[in-house]
Amino acid sequence: MVDITIDRRTRLLDAGFYALCAAFAGVTALTSTLMPHRAWGAIAWFGYAAAALLALTGLIRRTWLVSFVYVAVALVPLVTQAVQRAGGRTDRAQEEVLVVEQAGERLLATGTPYLNRPSIAALPTGEQLLGYTPYQPGMALFGLPRATLGSAWWTDARIWFAVVTTGLIWYALSLLRPRSTVLVAQAVLALPLCTLTLATGGDDLPVLALALLAIAFAARSRFLAAGVAVGLAGALKLFALPVAVVLLLLAWRTGRLPAARRFASGAFGLPLLALLPPLLAGFDAYVENVLRFPSGHGLVTSPAQSPLPGHLIAEALPAGKYISLGLLLLAALALGWWLLRRPPAGAGAAALVVAVGLTCAIMLTPTTRFGYLLYPAAFLALWGSLRTRAADTDADTEDRTRDRMTRTAPTA
Repeated sequence: MVDITIDRRTRLLDAGFYALCAAFAGVTALTSTLMPHRAWGAIAWFGYAAAALLALTGLIRRTWLVSFVYVAVALVPLVTQAVQRAGGRTDRAQEEVLVVEQAGERLLATGTPYLNRPSIAALPTGEQLLGYTPYQPGMALFGLPRATLGSAWWTDARIWFAVVTTGLIWYALSLLRPRSTVLVAQAVLALPLCTLTLATGGDDLPVLALALLAIAFAARSRFLAAGVAVGLAGALKLFALPVAVVLLLLAWRTGRLPAARRFASGAFGLPLLALLPPLLAGFDAYVENVLRFPSGHGLVTSPAQSPLPGHLIAEALPAGKYISLGLLLLAALALGWWLLRRPPAGAGAAALVVAVGLTCAIMLTPTTRFGYLLYPAAFLALWGSLRTRAADTDADTEDRTRDRMTRTAPTA
């Protein structure tokens, strides 16, 4: 009877979650000012609504239901937009897709994905924003299919974001205990923050997938593999750096110097190796694209200006940009003090620290966007999943101990 009650409650929670997602997709289809978002919502709300009904019936396993949702609300809209774009529609991709593809072309032609400041200034005013590549050099690899094979739906950078993300998430989930994977799967494969991003832009999803894989490896004390995973993420985007720092402390606490050394070789060595060609080709171009532009010192303003606290402070107060950066620094110092006083004892604790740190950064940075919240949402889900895994492990250990005691107890 208890199991039936829990099952009913779970079905209701899942149905409510997918119903809310359907409502979000419907509102997006009707009200968004971004055409790729509207196109996503027009398809995605059907998938979410169907998932809500399926969750109520309980006719399909939760893991299979998440897979259905991922296909229906992420992959189908993505492929639809890629096909429409290849057919001539110019409003079926966000600007970051164009930026990554142009970075791939520049990487192929010049050996660096970055333009320097004079080259960006020489572009027509309306094209200067797309001249910036505010990513690490590895991101340009996703633009190589279009640069080498021409314009087709399957050379769209989002297709390759999706291929890599799907494989990495599947592998990360396989490293976790099966009973504890649904929450992570829902956060990464079903939450609109992720599915909308993958279908319309997508560049954050491979970074997130690699970071989650790194924490999953760390949960199994495979710190060399964890370092390689987060190092590859760092070669794509600087968002991976906080994850690398926290996992380095975990490696040190768990395995001391040998584990920390193995982890650091991949976590920091791979991004540095990826940086060498662009730095040799033009150090100032890298600084202009990856440091000056995101911090608001480029020739044009970043479009990442969601009304979060950091942006509101920067816009509303005198010297607001410096105030928000000062608050961000205070938050970083507080987080550093927390890590020194209580370094993470396990992968779950590391995931929680990363979630808190990234939330503070997203909230307080002057130029930011709501979509970046997909990172802390996924890390919080992983934290909950790893807590469940630890509880299951403890319960299994207690059961084995009790069985041994029962077998060895003297009989009357």
